Parts: sequence; structure tokens; C-alpha cells
Amino acid sequence: MSAPLPSDVSFPARRTNLWLESRYRKLRRGLPQTIFWCPDCKGDRRRRQGCARCEGFGKLTRESVQELIARRVLPTMEAKAGRFHGAGREDIDVLMLGRGRPFVFEVVGARCPDVDLEALRREIEQRAEGAIELQPFVRVPRQRLVYWKQEHFEKVYRAEVALTGTPEPAALARAASFAGAIVQRTPQRVAHRRADLDRERLLRVLSLQPRGDTVLELRVQCQHGTYVKEWISGDDARTEPSLAALLGTGCRCAVLDVEEILTDDVPGPRLAEPAPPEA
Repeated sequence: MSAPLPSDVSFPARRTNLWLESRYRKLRRGLPQTIFWCPDCKGDRRRRQGCARCEGFGKLTRESVQELIARRVLPTMEAKAGRFHGAGREDIDVLMLGRGRPFVFEVVGARCPDVDLEALRREIEQRAEGAIELQPFVRVPRQRLVYWKQEHFEKVYRAEVALTGTPEPAALARAASFAGAIVQRTPQRVAHRRADLDRERLLRVLSLQPRGDTVLELRVQCQHGTYVKEWISGDDARTEPSLAALLGTGCRCAVLDVEEILTDDVPGPRLAEPAPPEA
């Protein structure tokens, strides 16, 4: 017969995986969604020593939305690792406003999974110092990763457009009422990592207002996968029709924000539906 164990002997808790769903609002430009590894050294410990591009840091930004969350979640839950799964992503210089972008944070090998999620959320926001805001965490099954990766949602963007000339009133009115299909060839800025294809997308201009002689404020609603910056500039005629073509003058996207992601729980007309009549 085995001898009984001493009363003071304890065993480590069994590790488990869990999935936390939330939405993030990104309120600081220059903050990527996930870790922005240096493209030259890839963050490798040996290769990054002496890397001129990142100066040995291994990354091109000090932090990301992923890291701001992981830095508190992983130690609190005594987890081995964390993986960030976003429902799409915005460019590093673009704010994510509205209700925020849905994501699932996968916690790998948590020894202490039963923590106060609301207290954890508040701590993340406090330490982020205004860079991000989070909706309350919800524990979800792993299948939610598949849902957010597979579903495609329309988006509403706000942009400040810098002009090289003054558009004619008729051209401005024509652009302000545009609603229809556009065709975009893979933009030059992503051609090194995306297949060279023509993609058709639906886009509707919601408003277009002058802000001085050389700036327009633009709001558009568009399908998932639309390159809004390139629709504004035309990207050397790789997008047709573009805002620049409609206005008859050069355009550049100076500032861009995601105002809303039109998930199923967000009310409002979709591009496949007729727009509501004006009052």
C-alpha cells in the first residue's frame, strides 16, 4: 500500500486554453494591430543584432494592440502564450472608432483562467494610457475564430482628402452622389505580398464637404476588402472610377478613420439594399 502524501504537498493546476472575445477602439495613430516585426531580421534574436532597419529592436513599433492586451492577460492567467485573431485589420496610421473592431484573444496554457475579466479589462485600458479602449471580455468557444475570419462586413470610413486643384461644382456634386461598383487592381503598396488581381467592390459616398480650398471631408460606406486610400487617389489608374477621376483633380488621402464596422448587430442599410429616401 502506498504511503499517504504529506498534507502540505500541492500539485500545479492543470493548464487550459480559452478564448476571450471583445472589440477594440484604437485611438492613437502609429499603433499596429499585431506585432510589427522587422521585415529584415524578422525579430530573430541572432539576426536582429546589428540590423540597421530596426536598430536591434526586432520590431518597427514598440507596441501593438495585441501586446497591450497580452502584457496583462498572460501574467494574470499565468499563461504560456497568447494569439490575437482580429476580424480584419486597419492600417497602422488609421484610427478604429465606433463600436470597435471585433477580435478573439486566444489564451494558451492558462494555469489561472478564472480571473475577474472586468478588472482585467480596466487594467489593460489604464496601462494603455488612452491608446485603446475595450468592450467587456466574453468567454467564447473556439468556433468564434472561424466566424470572425470567414464573415465579411461593410465599413464606414471618414477621410480628409487633400486636393491639388479646385474641382468644378458639377464634378463635386457628381462625386458626392456616387454609389456603385468600382474595380481595383491590387494596389502598388501591397503588390509585393498580394496576387495581382482585379477586384470589384461596391462603394457609396455618404457625404463630401469642402473644408477650405484644398481639403474635402469624405464619408464612404464600402464592402470588405476595399482599398479606400487607393479609391481616393486612383493609384495611377489602378482603381476605376476613383474619387480623383470623378473630381477631375489630384487627390490624396491625408487622414483616414474607420467610423464603424457594420456587423450584424449594427443597424442601417447595406450596399446591396436601397438607400433610405432623403427627408
